[in-house]
Order: sequence, then structure tokens, then C-alpha cells
Amino acid sequence: MKKNYFASGKKTIHKKNFRRGIYLLPNLFTTCSLFCGFYSIVASFNGDFTRAAWAIIFSAVFDWLDGKIARVSHSSSRFGMEYDSLSDLIAFGAAPAVMIYAWALMPFGRIGWLAAFLFVACAALRLARFNINSTTIEMRFFQGMPTPAAGGILATTIIISNYLGLNEIYKPVPILFLTFFLSLMMVSKVRYYGLKQLGLTGEKSFQTLVITLCVIIIIAAEPQITLFTLGLLYALSGPVLEVKEKVKAIKNKDLLKEKEEEEKKIKV
Repeated sequence: MKKNYFASGKKTIHKKNFRRGIYLLPNLFTTCSLFCGFYSIVASFNGDFTRAAWAIIFSAVFDWLDGKIARVSHSSSRFGMEYDSLSDLIAFGAAPAVMIYAWALMPFGRIGWLAAFLFVACAALRLARFNINSTTIEMRFFQGMPTPAAGGILATTIIISNYLGLNEIYKPVPILFLTFFLSLMMVSKVRYYGLKQLGLTGEKSFQTLVITLCVIIIIAAEPQITLFTLGLLYALSGPVLEVKEKVKAIKNKDLLKEKEEEEKKIKV
């Protein structure tokens, strides 16, 4: 017997039960990341750019922890993935853009706020592409600079400028170019190492523990300089890796040509 879907002139829609639970712990860390991003915007409005920058750094820490906890506890979910992306857009897209515009780009007028908007738009595009490709692309590398890294570099730029007393003598032009560079790197096809995949649960060598301890000590000793240096090195690592891969590909082509020529000589 066929079901009547048009009874009383109205289409009857049979809905599935969409009530599903969510994992509390990883989403709680995502909420903390979102809170830090929102606080950064508030601090930027108040002109406290150092606090705004540090809030983005703390947001990046919470963002790293939520993914790590989700993987370790096997509590990954589609909800968590979407929530994390929305949180990242605010914490590492909108918050850094508002902060860097109020701190350095405002004198440029229209070009300044357009550069800030470009950063937000590229962050949104980067996150959308990641969500689509997350199940098809090797997660050892990211396609394009991750949004937490881009936002973190802008934050550490303000932190080190304040630490070295350069706030009064800095030139806004390099900051403008840095904003454009980070925006384009986010939507580029340049590969970056996936820092979220750093393993903490498996067996590690004693040397790994010592190196990790040394890194923590260095960061704790001079966090302003160390974080900026690490961010800058990570930003440059993508283009360097891309050039290295292209050089390797050219060498492989030359080797293949040499082998083909030798085979032709042998046949002759």
C-alpha cells in the first residue's frame, strides 16, 4: 500500500530523529578559544593591543588542545568540526583583522580596511576549503597557511613591537604588506606542516623529551621574541618547502632524460 504524502493538500515530510549528543570536553576548549578571540576584539576597541594580541595566542593554544583532545579521546564529530571552523573564523580571522587595522592599517584609509577585510575573507575561504578536503588530502601537510598561524603571526608582530619599544617608530607599510602576504598564503596551494598532527601519546625517544624541554625553556625565557621568530620561520617554511620540491622535481626530470639518452645509445 502506497503512503499518501499529499493528505489534506499538504505534503507530509517524514523527518529522522536528529537529536544527537555532543562531546563536552573538546567543544569546551573550542568555546575557550572563541572567548579569547572575542576578548581580543574588545581589547582592540579599547586600544589595548598587547592584550588583544596575547588573547589570540591563548586562543591558538585552546584551538590546538581541542583538536588533540578530540583525537585522543575519540570524540571527533561533524558538529565539533563545524563549531571549530566558526570559532577559528572569529578568533583567527576577524579578531586579528580588527586588531591589525586599529593598530597599523587605519592611516591607509580605504586600502587599510580593504586589506583587513581581505584577511578575513581569505581566512573564511581557507577554512571552507579545509572542511571540504579534510577527508581527501594527507593531513601531514596543510594546503595553505593555517588560519591560527596567520592570526598568530599578526599577534606576535604587535607583541614584539611593544616588547622592543617600536610602537612609536614602526612603519605601517611593512605591516600592510605582511597582511597581504599572510592573506594570500592562506588561500594558496603552498604546503605547510600540520602542527596539529604532532603526536603526544605514542612512545617517544629520550632525545625528543629533552628537545621539547629545551623549547619550553626558550619560550618561557623570552616568549615575545621566541614566538615571533617561530611564527616567522613557519610562515617562510611553506615557500621554502615549495621551492625545495620544485628543485627536486627538476632534478628528477634531468635524471630521467639522462637515463633515456643512455638507453637510446645502448640500443644504437
